[in-house]
Amino acid sequence: MRSLILLVITFLSLSFNGETTRKTLYDFKAKNIDGVEYDFSSLKGKKVLIVNVASKCGLTPQYTELQKLYDKYGKDGKFMILGFPANNFAGQEPGSNKEIKTFCTGEYNVTFQMMEKISVKGDDIHPFYKWLTTKDENGVEDAAVTWNFQKFMIDENGNYVGHVSPREKPTCDKIVNWLEGK
Repeated sequence: MRSLILLVITFLSLSFNGETTRKTLYDFKAKNIDGVEYDFSSLKGKKVLIVNVASKCGLTPQYTELQKLYDKYGKDGKFMILGFPANNFAGQEPGSNKEIKTFCTGEYNVTFQMMEKISVKGDDIHPFYKWLTTKDENGVEDAAVTWNFQKFMIDENGNYVGHVSPREKPTCDKIVNWLEGK
């Protein structure tokens, strides 16, 4: 009986100590553009840039800048870009995953990791994007996705760092300084 009481007291003290365990990038999985499950824990030790992308947007040429960024900083294996196609803004990503992959590789020579098309806002928001955009979940800030090509920075420990607005280029000072540790 005494052991049971101690167990209950220990459980209650752990449950009500005011601290919550925050999720990190590594707690999530999603399917890649080919429909294969991608475990984000495989990204441990890497800085990761998350971008919601679209093929028929005025900002679509940012694929070129994203690829340049990946070519420059991804060579050593310590940086990764995950592109998440989403059709949440003016129907600017209407294609299937196969069509999106063909477009990205054919038009922009994308070699960074493209993911399966998801929803990045609204009632059907993907759980990973809910984490990215909600302070109660990421521990840093609320950062609702406002348009295609919003960028989210994740540190090498899987923690949310911050975001960059869609109109900012992927090679902007905020992202480059973060990558270079400045």
